[in-house]
Amino acid sequence: MADDTRLSRRTLLAAGSALAGASLGGAAQAAQPGPAVPADTGAVQGGRVMFPNWRGQADRPPAPSPAPQPPGQRVGYCVVGLGRLSLDEILPAFGAAKRSRLAAVMSGSPDKAKLVARQYGLPEDAVYGYDEWDRLKANPAIQAVYIVTPNGVHRDNVLAAAAAGKQVLCEKPMAVASQECRDMIAACNQANVKLMIAYRCQYELHNRAVIKLARSGEFGRPRMIQAFNGQTTGQPEQWRLKKALAGGGSLPDIGLYCLNTTRAVLGEEPDLIQAQIQSPPDDPKFREVEETVSFTMHFPSGVIAQCASSYGVYEARSLTLHTGNAAIDLQNAFAYEGQRLFVSHRDGKAGARDEKVLSPKNQFALEMDHFSRCIQENLRPRTPGEEGLQDQVLMEAIYESARTGAPVKVGPPPGAGTGLDVTRGPEPEEPS
Repeated sequence: MADDTRLSRRTLLAAGSALAGASLGGAAQAAQPGPAVPADTGAVQGGRVMFPNWRGQADRPPAPSPAPQPPGQRVGYCVVGLGRLSLDEILPAFGAAKRSRLAAVMSGSPDKAKLVARQYGLPEDAVYGYDEWDRLKANPAIQAVYIVTPNGVHRDNVLAAAAAGKQVLCEKPMAVASQECRDMIAACNQANVKLMIAYRCQYELHNRAVIKLARSGEFGRPRMIQAFNGQTTGQPEQWRLKKALAGGGSLPDIGLYCLNTTRAVLGEEPDLIQAQIQSPPDDPKFREVEETVSFTMHFPSGVIAQCASSYGVYEARSLTLHTGNAAIDLQNAFAYEGQRLFVSHRDGKAGARDEKVLSPKNQFALEMDHFSRCIQENLRPRTPGEEGLQDQVLMEAIYESARTGAPVKVGPPPGAGTGLDVTRGPEPEEPS
């Protein structure tokens, strides 16, 4: 009687790979650089599992398989503040991160913090109140904190984190005044810890593609940028409508994306800003902060950027870069998901509208992993405190122009030098 041989999935895959290689004379594997590997089982190379490209030449090749760090090697974060952004976006993003892990939470609501900790498998002693920075300081499992509290308390949170010797990732806007930003930078420098501002769009792949297109000159040099970020807002009691906590209305909350992304796309700093503000006089939501702001920035290269944000319109988040040869349109530019990138240009005697399709990646995970890499490899973050300070200075100029009705001269930070990206660190790594 024949042996009762049981074929496992691995045996079948290996056999299939061998047969495929034999039938093709090894040509498929020979076409791949480096050592030949089985088509479906892969092989370990350079600390990660590598597969050859199994797709035909007509299809775009797949991205490398994920290679996350083991949990013990990842940077441990304490998320400070457990509002909607933390619960809906940031905490779930740790599941997509490769260098970052959730190590603790800090909140002023003990019951909420304990529940969230249980949901994410954290021990009871990984829950902190806002008055427990000394206890957090003593926890070596926490290397970094992610500040996700209202804007008006960012300064105090960052100073406390720096005093505790923790690396600091702080949500945008950095603060509610430029002097607060300077205090935060000085405190982190004195404590020898890194400070990064969470400009997630600078790490999101479609936004990064716009930056590359703008700077490559593939479709000519940029001439004009249009950026808009709008939504409706309710509940007059929410902190975003309180000037002391928010610093302003739609501008620092959602208009900042237009401002920061325009600067990031060009790499330049504007030299002139003119702005207008409008709020409905009979709406109690806007007693302290503005509903709508429109501002125009002129750049030394001659580019003009028209930007606007509003708390009073149907949701729309768009970025359009105009060059001499194309219109580069990023839909849902500042949203958490759903970005689509189109390039309209001439194709012979016809007009073409091409979509650049990119595999989606969680932008919060990309942002956190960039900061984790900076901590692990001692790099300057792409969006350090100086980036947040410059935006705050420019927002103050926008408010000043709206108040006086006159344009305001601006420019790069004092002593920043010339060239592109004077407030930024090295480019983030390309995600796998």
